[in-house]
Amino acid sequence: MNTTSGQNSLSSRTEMNHTLENLICMAHGMAREFGRDCEVCIHDLNASDLEHTIVYIINGHVTGRESGDGPSKIVLESIEAMKKGEPLSDHLGYLTHTQSGRILKSSTMFMKGDDGQYRYIVAVNYDITALVSIETSVKSLIAVEEANEKTGAIPTNVNDLLDTLIEQSVQMIGKLPALMTKDEKVRAIQYLNDCGAFLITRSGDKVSSYFGISKFTLYSYIDVNKGAK
Repeated sequence: MNTTSGQNSLSSRTEMNHTLENLICMAHGMAREFGRDCEVCIHDLNASDLEHTIVYIINGHVTGRESGDGPSKIVLESIEAMKKGEPLSDHLGYLTHTQSGRILKSSTMFMKGDDGQYRYIVAVNYDITALVSIETSVKSLIAVEEANEKTGAIPTNVNDLLDTLIEQSVQMIGKLPALMTKDEKVRAIQYLNDCGAFLITRSGDKVSSYFGISKFTLYSYIDVNKGAK
């Protein structure tokens, strides 16, 4: 698939609806306006398989992804928030980076489907690596409006994403799992749960093994936190 040319295809053209058609038209317009450094990616929030949430992408060479690939951290968090009935809000003008170190200015926008429910995420990732070196002259173009808590590498698959989330949970506690108390492990597990880590297939096996606990204990930690909310 040649993502640089914009000749991308849907995961299933037979299921393309009016909303998605409009989003694809918008994606092509944005990519044409800002050039090959502007990636526009459409995620299906109701995808049955979380390893394949991307239904359309143009200029996928920016992050190395293509149609049929999986979600980023913010997409996974959004799916988890939807399951909990929590409100969703757009995130505009924040910094991310690719695994190769390219600097991106990103925006994430939530779109409703024909039924009035949130159905899609439109993610825009603009490669500003070259512009950063001349920031003074293009400062208005690359200004960051949101806090950097959304900063993070965009993974190419859900296994990489799970590894990143586990690393972040350990960094949050500030010590290795072998040195954590039960309460600290509970906090780390809650972080992973809130990020939607357990939506990933077989994530429970990996997380329980990493933290040196049984699957039963893992689920009991999750239940403890549910009861505390």
